[in-house]
Amino acid sequence: MVDGTWRKVAKAAGLLDRNGVPTPTIFARMSELAARTGAINLGQGFPDTDGPAVVLESAVDAIRSGANQYPPGRGVAPLRQAIARHQSRWYGMEPDPDTEILVTAGATEALTASIIALTEPGDEVVVLEPIYDSYSAAIEMAGAVRRTVRLEWPEYRLTAEALTAAVSGRTRLILLNTPHNPTGRVLDRAELDLVAAVARERGLIVVADEVYEHLTFAPHRHTPIATLPGMAERTVTISSAGKTFSVTGWKIGWLHAQRDIVDAITAVKQFLTYVNGSPFQPAVALGLGLPDDEIRAIGEDLGRRSTLLTEGLAAAGFGVRPSDGTYFVIADAAPLGYTDGAALCDDLPRLAGVVGVPVQAFSENPSVPSSLVRFACCKRPEVIAEAAGRLAGMRT
Repeated sequence: MVDGTWRKVAKAAGLLDRNGVPTPTIFARMSELAARTGAINLGQGFPDTDGPAVVLESAVDAIRSGANQYPPGRGVAPLRQAIARHQSRWYGMEPDPDTEILVTAGATEALTASIIALTEPGDEVVVLEPIYDSYSAAIEMAGAVRRTVRLEWPEYRLTAEALTAAVSGRTRLILLNTPHNPTGRVLDRAELDLVAAVARERGLIVVADEVYEHLTFAPHRHTPIATLPGMAERTVTISSAGKTFSVTGWKIGWLHAQRDIVDAITAVKQFLTYVNGSPFQPAVALGLGLPDDEIRAIGEDLGRRSTLLTEGLAAAGFGVRPSDGTYFVIADAAPLGYTDGAALCDDLPRLAGVVGVPVQAFSENPSVPSSLVRFACCKRPEVIAEAAGRLAGMRT
């Protein structure tokens, strides 16, 4: 038998069956189900259209011009400089591109390297539940301990009681995800102030996953927690190009933090992927420099798709919480008489020719409403309309 740390990691991510055999992620399983049945895939969060043509062409030009070898370990200088300008332009932060920014293989590597670098075995990491699955796996790989703060359907608000109850003398990090996957919440200033106050009082570092930063819907706006008083020196801010520019396969992410923190994370990151995506890095730099109105238009367009999906789900009889941002909308199947979201998702390809993901997959807590399903709105409007029509047909 092959044994080792993989088993603990798989268990932490919910990827072992009752016999201890590893299973694919829920996203891989639902995407395979969609491909096998021909169902519309509203499960996995990837767009079905390409991003801005000028960004794509920039990558093609970079390949043709020879940018195909290892880039510098911390990322090419034009991208690091573009990230610094982006943080200044949008949020008033001024990271040093040479010492306070690190380019990574997507946000997932940035998160994993940060958790491994900044914790010791036995340290506790506080996370918001529902939890994106890679968080639990990364915490397990670091030998740390996960502590959860439940966000309750349908409001999914962070409360002082829940946060302070999760923090102990062994807490080292707060892993903050806003805009939040899978719930679609954008934490407001009061919630961010709460996290910041706890972090300052307890001497904690906040690792902030902000990959959906530009994909928020009016009137909701994203505020990086690093911009709050006393938080710049204790925050690792993480984002990526994949969501904003609809290039999820490029896997170009980044983080910025104080120099000593970036040095520590770099020490880990260099032994994960070392470097990646050389020709994509200058293309992402170009994308980050697009005019403000073009960046905002990306979020506005997604907001219209989110509204279309929300209205379609409601018309189909689901209970729906309109999303504040992200690729996702959460729907409750209980009004349709379904109490088990996982079973419904297994049946949806047959019932309606649509695939979703059960919210149960993002939680180990049995008291989380099991009838909730996450649907992705990052698809073409005609695809969303077709999926909504098929779901409505379940009632007839």
